[in-house]
Amino acid sequence: MLTTLKTSYTDTRAADLAWALGREPLPALAVLDLELSGARLQLRLLGASHQVLLEEEGRNCSETVACMPGSSTPLPLGVSKRVGEWEYEFAARVETLSHGSFAGRAQELLALVADHPNGLAGTFPGSPHAFTAMLAQRHEGQVRWRTWHAYPQEGQLVVTRTRIGARMPATL
Repeated sequence: MLTTLKTSYTDTRAADLAWALGREPLPALAVLDLELSGARLQLRLLGASHQVLLEEEGRNCSETVACMPGSSTPLPLGVSKRVGEWEYEFAARVETLSHGSFAGRAQELLALVADHPNGLAGTFPGSPHAFTAMLAQRHEGQVRWRTWHAYPQEGQLVVTRTRIGARMPATL
């Protein structure tokens, strides 16, 4: 699903993003509710930020990547931790692209997410390449999602990937 977000583009620097687990739902500009083999997932666009709410078998988890006033947890490169009975893994990276490369990558990602049944993307008025996009799936008993936060004025794309579910057996 692709939507135009009815807000000004205010989260204007990739470096301002912070990460948090367990936050209450924040006001969302666009929401996509999904049912993925027994897991209820809500993808939420908060402007140039995102929040994912997961509920499965009475367990809950929320992930927020946003510009959060007063937050002391900057966007980490990686997190691996237990959340109740689940294993949670998060990774983030920042891609810096030339103006031409950025435009092409933005179009490619928006096309991928817009037509996907488990995808949500929001663009901002005034800049065709300013967007936040999210894509979710269930694979081998785990719920996974990827997000893209575009900052065209900096030529930066913040890419995150999350995996949560039962502990996977070690492979040799």
